[in-house]
Amino acid sequence: MSKAHTVEKIGGTSMSRVSELLEGVFRPKGGDVTYNRIFVVSAFGGITDLLLEQKKSGAPGVYARFTSSDDDHGWLDALTDVGEAMRHAHQAILEHPADLSAADEFVRERIEGARSCLFDLQRLNSYGHFHLGDHMLSIREMLSGLGEAHSAYVATLLLQRNGIEARLVDLSGWRDEGEFDLEERISHGLKDVDLKSEMPIVTGYAQCREGLMKEFDRGYSEVTFSKIAALTGASEAIIHKEFHLSSADPKQVGQGQVRKIGHTNYDVADQLSNMGMEAIHPKAAKTLRQAAVPLRVTNAFEPDDPGTLIDDSVSEASAVEIVTGLEVVCMELFEQDMVGVKGYDATVLEALRRHNVRIVSKQSNANTITHFVEASLKTMRRVEKEIIATYPNATLSIRNLAMVSAIGQNLKGLNVLARGLVALERSGLDVHAAQQGPRNVDAQYLVSRDDMAKAIETLHAELVSDAASGTILEAA
Repeated sequence: MSKAHTVEKIGGTSMSRVSELLEGVFRPKGGDVTYNRIFVVSAFGGITDLLLEQKKSGAPGVYARFTSSDDDHGWLDALTDVGEAMRHAHQAILEHPADLSAADEFVRERIEGARSCLFDLQRLNSYGHFHLGDHMLSIREMLSGLGEAHSAYVATLLLQRNGIEARLVDLSGWRDEGEFDLEERISHGLKDVDLKSEMPIVTGYAQCREGLMKEFDRGYSEVTFSKIAALTGASEAIIHKEFHLSSADPKQVGQGQVRKIGHTNYDVADQLSNMGMEAIHPKAAKTLRQAAVPLRVTNAFEPDDPGTLIDDSVSEASAVEIVTGLEVVCMELFEQDMVGVKGYDATVLEALRRHNVRIVSKQSNANTITHFVEASLKTMRRVEKEIIATYPNATLSIRNLAMVSAIGQNLKGLNVLARGLVALERSGLDVHAAQQGPRNVDAQYLVSRDDMAKAIETLHAELVSDAASGTILEAA
């Protein structure tokens, strides 16, 4: 494959409106179909939540019910609900009776196959030599792959019905007896595709020897997407979202106030990911960066707008590009005898690692180590108990805060930290802590959770709206 092609990803929310993308994304409005494009698709909105668990609330789906409940009817009913949700999803997209019939049969075959597989596993695990825990990751991967396989199949039917030579490339490994690593799986799936005359529609989930969900869990589709772009030598990787990558959330700073970023670099993308506002999964960004493939983030419903380009360049112009916030837990360890003694930090880090707590940021001085983490208070109480058992004379406090960050590829000379502190004080907001590193890519402000939205609005007005020029976006 030559570098004349692009690899493009469509997320779940946009996939639920895929029929609206026929004109503008899959082919130019009023123009002929443009090939030399590979599309990687996510499951339709909400389907993966039903298959695994609700991403935000944690409400159990098929996987959670199967692996944690003794009630067979719980996961069986949940799987039936998935089939119904899949049918509702493609009925809202497909119109031709033959396509609807084919999609219904696809769903029936996959759902029945998954049901049979889970029954077999239950029977197998009724014997003492076998344990469900040995199969949990495989179950999670199999179920997750159902969603992407369905959306890719439906998109392929839709495109073919509308005169586009689309081709389903199912990497989910359904009933596949072969064993591949990720590169082999991708190469095998695309081996005889002619990009000049075909448009491959590829599942975001790829079954492989290393197991994508083991490391990336639900970030696997972007990993598949980036790996395809790197492996095939794409000229550009494109993510089609339902919004522009902009300077703040329009719902928080007001309509017409946010600016499309337009051009930034992978360093900023990493900072956004750290703040829970992923332009792309950090491991996927690393793959693209190492392969020298630039990333473009566009609004799928504004196809004439080039969106935001992300590459390895660094702007010579200083500017705050985005202000965003994240709810965090502040864990502060104070020990008077810490001065000059090694081991405290390593003990805290090991406890956080054991309990799978993600560190967002940290501060330390002579006798205090403070971590700002993303975790539940329940988990943090377990961490607290473990640390205090090791350092019984220490004082450890845990409280809920919010971190608001001003991010840009080059913040030199802008006095971002000081200006932000003055603006927050002027707005009557208390700042519990603040810091800016010497690399000048972000400044962080710790405020009460109740003040997060107002802090974002205040910092955006001070550091973005009155600073660099840019395109003002209307909120969707």
